[in-house]
Amino acid sequence: MNSYQTTLECLRTEHNFRAIPEDTTGRDLIDLSGNDYLGIAADSDMRREFMEQSTGLSLSASASRLLAADQAEFRLFEELLRDYYGGRALMFNSGYHANSGAVAALAKGRTLIVADKLVHASIIDGIMLSKAPFERFRHNDVAHLERILEKKAAAYDNVLIIVESVYSMDGDKAPLDEIARIKRRFPGALLYVDEAHALGVCGRDGLGLAFGIDGVDFIVGTLGKAIGSVGAFIVCRMPEMYDYFVNTARSLIFSTALPPINVAWSRFVMERLPAMTDRRERLMNLSHMLAGALGDVSESHIRPLITGSSESALSLSAKLLERGFKVLPIRTPTVPPGTERLRFSLSADIEPDAIVRLGEVLRSIN
Repeated sequence: MNSYQTTLECLRTEHNFRAIPEDTTGRDLIDLSGNDYLGIAADSDMRREFMEQSTGLSLSASASRLLAADQAEFRLFEELLRDYYGGRALMFNSGYHANSGAVAALAKGRTLIVADKLVHASIIDGIMLSKAPFERFRHNDVAHLERILEKKAAAYDNVLIIVESVYSMDGDKAPLDEIARIKRRFPGALLYVDEAHALGVCGRDGLGLAFGIDGVDFIVGTLGKAIGSVGAFIVCRMPEMYDYFVNTARSLIFSTALPPINVAWSRFVMERLPAMTDRRERLMNLSHMLAGALGDVSESHIRPLITGSSESALSLSAKLLERGFKVLPIRTPTVPPGTERLRFSLSADIEPDAIVRLGEVLRSIN
């Protein structure tokens, strides 16, 4: 036990010790740490409408997708996604399950993985599980990506390029058109785009930034953020990849499937997503206001405030909490040392006055 205790003591000393935060439900706080970007999870009217029409749906799948008896809701949802995206879609239990399972499954044989330096931990874990050779290119540096491919792609049968469309810690966007253009130059290259923080918010009808870009082979959509549900999906440009994942993605094969009622709720929300233009516009307006309050330029609904140390991030977070704003600190190893920060994450149901007040508070305590 000594080594475990030493680890905990080091984390405390470095101000990187984590604990599950207390429940703040019912407190008069402006939550700027969640991912309910469109305010759907907090929308009691939508929830009530869904529940009134969803009696009889099972609260448990009771088995994995390959064994479960009740498949109707999964198929209906995947058909809706196929209609939206034009490719076969497969549900997973979470974005973590989708990335760790799909990336590991794709890296078969002579495959090289080339990933953006800042891709999510679930993607990194999928890469590690695959045991495939991999390279990381500098964040959003398409010239560096191109150099890696020119130097190494010819030695492999396949190259799996992995990026996110909106990055969760900085809120910046990948140059997907340029990345897809580069990808198309290399035979055997596949482009995998994680849309976790773009789905619902960005692109046509809120379907993400990769939607409609020629050369994107896999789109991952996470349902637990803007969609206000749980789970994830992968849209495959090549229809046979649906069957490939069903047969090779261990996170799908060996996990009990989501309850049908949760899948039905995801479909309920996604059916209404194209009509949620007003929510997306409100969110973007709030993004511009927040950027002004932080003194920078708005790129998305996620804005970082770099503090430079874990101690200062904790201190600023505590001061904001005292003044009614829940903004939790992001520390190493989630971000590199020296880039510790507060991550401001907006929701469309936040009132503009709250952002004005936030700016005043930040100016008073900085």
